[in-house]
Amino acid sequence: MNVLVLNCGSSSIKYQVIDIDENGHRLTAKGLVERISLPEGVLTHKPAGKEPYRLQTPIPNHTEGIRLVLEALTDKEHGVISSLDEIHAVGHRVAHGGEFFPESCIVDDDVKEKIRSLFEIAPLHNPANLEGVLSIEKVLPSVPQVTVFDTSFHQTIPAVNYLYALPTEYYEKYRVRKYGFHGTSHKHVAHMGAQLANLDLENSKIITCHIGNGASVTAILNGKSYDTSMGFSPLDGLIMGTRCGSVDASAITFIGEKESMSYAELNAMMNKKSGMQGMTGLSSDMRDIDDAYESGNPKVITARDAYYLRIKKFVGAYAAEMGGADLIIFTGGVGENSSDLRKSVCSDMEYMGLHLDNDINDRTRGENVIISTPESMVKAAVIATDEELVIASDTYNLVKGLA
Repeated sequence: MNVLVLNCGSSSIKYQVIDIDENGHRLTAKGLVERISLPEGVLTHKPAGKEPYRLQTPIPNHTEGIRLVLEALTDKEHGVISSLDEIHAVGHRVAHGGEFFPESCIVDDDVKEKIRSLFEIAPLHNPANLEGVLSIEKVLPSVPQVTVFDTSFHQTIPAVNYLYALPTEYYEKYRVRKYGFHGTSHKHVAHMGAQLANLDLENSKIITCHIGNGASVTAILNGKSYDTSMGFSPLDGLIMGTRCGSVDASAITFIGEKESMSYAELNAMMNKKSGMQGMTGLSSDMRDIDDAYESGNPKVITARDAYYLRIKKFVGAYAAEMGGADLIIFTGGVGENSSDLRKSVCSDMEYMGLHLDNDINDRTRGENVIISTPESMVKAAVIATDEELVIASDTYNLVKGLA
């Protein structure tokens, strides 16, 4: 079955085509549509075994962007399928499923309406995600669609961990609570990590660290999400590229009053101007931060040390919550590629039975490998995340029963 996987952002579309069945899977193409609604859009298409293809043209909306993707997929020179009939299903990443969706599901009118009802609490992501669904309906009206939610995996978190210490009426009226994100990634790497470490997933204590421009840590108890660092929105928890993470709310109201900032301006400041960008005044990209760290930039040294330490704090807290840990997993663009980050987080953890193998850690980038020593009672591992494969797998499993 050929599954088209779509991840629609406000001005972009990431996509993959994955040929999947009971015996395995094969990536046949992937690509990116950028600068949607801007004067000059860009499509970058990478078919397996062929030369990449790049197109610059105005792309006014997501429907046009998806139409260009489908043209690229069926093109005689750089295509990977002969006709659109060979696309058997479409799987969508949707950021926020609220309390509605503990599992992935086939799209129908009720699903679309519930995604739309969550626009208010996910204004940056859900509208674009729904736009992708509606666009596919226009260009491939007979193809079944599946939605896979970032929040679904975290619906097992107990109330003691998802409720905020606010007046109960705000949960009852507006469903203000911790939801958590990156669930697709945390779920995938926990399964892969348990296999690599020879653990019984359903009888295990795993801490997964998804560290990229957005970042979160999750406590996974017996295969289920038990606690996670992101909250009502992806803003909470770790220091990120441009997000501040956990901060005293009174500091924000104080700044807002002093600077006469609106709620929208405060929200933009916390989400887009804070984190490593705000602390360093240099960049939100950890590659730039690493270069400046080595050159001795004092602001960068403080910021990166704080970035690493915040991860370590959550790892320690979640080990305490679960009564220990069997495995700590690093994933995401930074988690998979930064040996310095992993070394910092795992340092001085011998008291809880974690011993890092520095030689293995130093040479590990983006591959699935144990980076702790053989005698380490708590294992550490790097696992490459593959959210698109999870989306394709869920889509395949749901759609195959419709045939």
